[in-house]
This record gives sequence, structure tokens and C-alpha cells, in this order.
Amino acid sequence: MDEDVAVVIEDGEDIRELLAQVLTQGGFAVHSAADGATGVELVREHDPIVVTIDVNMPGIDGFETARQVRAISTAYIVMITARGDEIDTLVGLQTGADDYIVKPFRPRELRARIEAMMRRPRVLASTHPSPPHPSAPQSSAPHPTSTGSILTQSPPSSPAPDAPSATWAEGDTEHASLEHRGLRLEPGARVVELEGAEVELTRSEFDILRMLLSSGRRVVSKMQLAGMLRGERGEPDHYLSEHDARAIEVHVANLRRKLGESPSEPRWIETVRGVGYRRTA
Repeated sequence: MDEDVAVVIEDGEDIRELLAQVLTQGGFAVHSAADGATGVELVREHDPIVVTIDVNMPGIDGFETARQVRAISTAYIVMITARGDEIDTLVGLQTGADDYIVKPFRPRELRARIEAMMRRPRVLASTHPSPPHPSAPQSSAPHPTSTGSILTQSPPSSPAPDAPSATWAEGDTEHASLEHRGLRLEPGARVVELEGAEVELTRSEFDILRMLLSSGRRVVSKMQLAGMLRGERGEPDHYLSEHDARAIEVHVANLRRKLGESPSEPRWIETVRGVGYRRTA
């Protein structure tokens, strides 16, 4: 079986070697670059499934590198940054990144974040409909290693008190269309239409919209949405923080902008102050 490919774009030699080691132990064939331009060419050449990008690099910075990678690839993008400011998170997510991690980070945290991303569909929600992407069993294609695979699901644990119901993405409704006030979402094809016109969303924006539409009038907290994006499906995530909640706010703001919705007069997504969001009545 061919190995999954990862590309590491990092100008710091020590961090670059650490990232490559973590990904190699997870079963990836890793290609590394010390600058953005070289990294983009590696992505073009090797078609990776995961790309890590350092924000602060000489030449083109990490944000521009992420834009160029996203223009040619549907790889999962993780931004590596020494800055935890909300504006940096906003810019990173707007360039097409799927997740971010702040230095200094623990290898276990990086493994957990990549594992969660790998449980989500790789196909981006866009104006080009794609075929249904049914979820494969978690044990179908693990990458065992001597140190443990980052692609192997952890043993189930008790649901967290704030965990969302699993019914939004499971069972008979997994690929059922969702419609509300002229907005139509096709989970299988990962396509969103507004009054018949297709709307281009990122993977995270699509998943957030899907969860809110399918939850009816039930309030969904920011931490529930963050956990869903991690693919935890109700399992506690020790790495969720207030920074993740702010990232959800950024995703929802981007989603509203693309839908043309005003937060003060919401058509589809209501803000429940201090808690989270819910679908409008």
C-alpha cells in the first residue's frame, strides 16, 4: 500500500526535523522545505494529504504560502505559529488552513490534531459538486508504527458533558439534504446552494453549517463545534481551549459573510450570547 504523503514547510531546522519525525512515525512519507516557494513546488510535485506551514518564514510568509498551496491542493493545512493572536488565527483560516498550532507545541498534540483532520472528508465544499464520501471504518487502513499510529482511533471514552449529539452526522440522515429558508445543504456531495446558486465554503464552514442546520433549534456551543471539527464525535478533547472557541467565531463570521447574513438580523444562524449558536426558527 502506498504511504500517505506529507509536506513540511518550516524554516527552523530543529522544528522542521521534529515535524518530519512526528509525521514519519505516523506512517507518512515526508518531504521538507525551508521556504514557502520550495514548499509549494513540493506540494505540486507530490500531492500530499497533509501540509504543515510555518507562519514566519523568509521570502513569502506562511499566509501567502497557504494561499498558494490551497490554490493547487485539497491537502489538510496546519499552520505552525509562535503567535496566538486572534488576528493571526483569522488570517490563517481565511487563507484556507484547516487548523493551527502554537509554538511551543507537544508532539502528542500535533498527532491528535492531524488524526482528527484525517477523520474528516478531504474534499472541499465548493461550487463543483463531488460524489458522496461515505465514512470508512476507523480500522480499515491504519498505519502501524513502533511508536503508535497517529491515524488509529483512541479507545472510546465517556462522553463529555458538553458533547453534541452524534445524530447530526450519523444514521439514516447522514446524507439527507438539509433545507432552511432558501438554503440547501447536500451532505453527500458537500454542496451548499442559496436560492439555487452554489456557495463556495471551506471544509470547516461546511461542517459547522451542517451541524447547526441539523440540530434544529437546539443551541450548539462553540466548544461542541470545535470538538466536532476535530472529529471527536462526543469524545473529550484535552486540547480544546478558549483559542479554539475564538476560531469558531472566526469560522462563523466567514460563513455569515459568504451567505450575506447580518448577525443583528440573522436569517439562518442565531448567536446565543455567551453560549454558542442555533438555527433560526
